[in-house]
Amino acid sequence: MRTPNQLLPLLHANLIDEVVGQLQSGKEAEVFVVLSEGEYRCAKVYKEANNRTFKQKTQYTEGRKVRGSRQARAMEKNSRYGRQERESEWQNKEVEALGLLSAAGVLVPKTHAYYEGVLLLEMVVTEDGSPAPRLNDVVITREQALDYHHTLVRQVVKMLCAGLIHGDLSEFNVLQSHTGLVIIDFPQVVQATANNAFSILERDLKQVTAFCGRFAPEVMTTEYAREMWKLYQNGKLRPDTPLTGKFQQSTKAVNVREIMSEIDDARDEAMERREHKK
Repeated sequence: MRTPNQLLPLLHANLIDEVVGQLQSGKEAEVFVVLSEGEYRCAKVYKEANNRTFKQKTQYTEGRKVRGSRQARAMEKNSRYGRQERESEWQNKEVEALGLLSAAGVLVPKTHAYYEGVLLLEMVVTEDGSPAPRLNDVVITREQALDYHHTLVRQVVKMLCAGLIHGDLSEFNVLQSHTGLVIIDFPQVVQATANNAFSILERDLKQVTAFCGRFAPEVMTTEYAREMWKLYQNGKLRPDTPLTGKFQQSTKAVNVREIMSEIDDARDEAMERREHKK
């Protein structure tokens, strides 16, 4: 096949030896199978902004930090330089996330290199060495569905403990390999400190649950998102924290009079301290 222009720098830098063929074309990137250091790997080539169907909406970029004030100003003005910096920042976030999540024990592909805007990754395979299918492309048993649901919930916990939320977790971004599940595609990763973090976390888990629920309907009654989020907010969530899948909303009536009394007392104390300082 004709070598894509984006992969030429990797050939010249001897990071890859040969481009074997295209594996897939997704909403934000094209993935090619390449030969590198004697083994097959994946080269992820990001699409230009105007060719992507996945857009960098504010809900995904909120809370992300940029390298400096100059870059931030340029992005805000949407200048040519700013757009270039936004693209670079967007791509770098996936690289950073993969490194952080791998260190946290999350089931993600191994990163081999990131060069000239191309991400060189481990090729996730089946037992016979073929590219691993997405969960969306396979039919699973009830037992597998229960196991996969449990596994993915635990992976979400590990991600959250690392301060990140996938942002687009579904059967389309999980591969079924010979060693188990592998989660892919992180350019839309969300910081757990973002204002909309919980809603995105909840959506990720709902999508995973909806898929597994096709084969094991009992998982549809679980409430892992609210349970783990409450633990996370209280500083009690750990990668191995036991979860029940149940969440009990507080039914305790709010005593408005008591709350207002506490506010008045605090205000009176503050006024007294101010008077003493005069």
